[in-house]
Amino acid sequence: MMTRRSLNLLGLICCAGLLGYAYYVQGVLRIEPCPLCIFQRIGIAASGLLFLLAWLHSPGNWGARAYGVLLTAAAVLTMGVAGRHIWIQHLPDDAVPACGASLKFMLDVFPLSDVIRKVLTGSGECHQVTWAFLGLSMPTWVLLAAAGLGGLGLYANRGTRRR
Repeated sequence: MMTRRSLNLLGLICCAGLLGYAYYVQGVLRIEPCPLCIFQRIGIAASGLLFLLAWLHSPGNWGARAYGVLLTAAAVLTMGVAGRHIWIQHLPDDAVPACGASLKFMLDVFPLSDVIRKVLTGSGECHQVTWAFLGLSMPTWVLLAAAGLGGLGLYANRGTRRR
């Protein structure tokens, strides 16, 4: 049986691997991420940070439960963004919102709350499927990975005694 600490390290390694592959796709394969992809990266990075803190902290039962809840929340939020992205990708072509300004421009010009609202609404570039593996788009894989990470975070930090 793996210890709580080793399971949190495993979660951290998985998050690092997911982010590493995302940057490989962007840097080497030259596939630019849309705004929703960037939000999904933020969710995976937040999960990775929580796994890192749980691994370093190695808390007792109460602290472990807190990490479990936080990791599950991060996973659910990431799954929500990925689910929204998948939904936009499956819209008919005539129902897709028009492409908007870049995320960098919006962050420079608009308040953060307006940027978040606009990004979650989605735009034309979020509709395009530019990468797929086994017939599933990248947001679908992120949704599955986030579900797995949330389950791992909950299992690893379920509050039983440390070994």
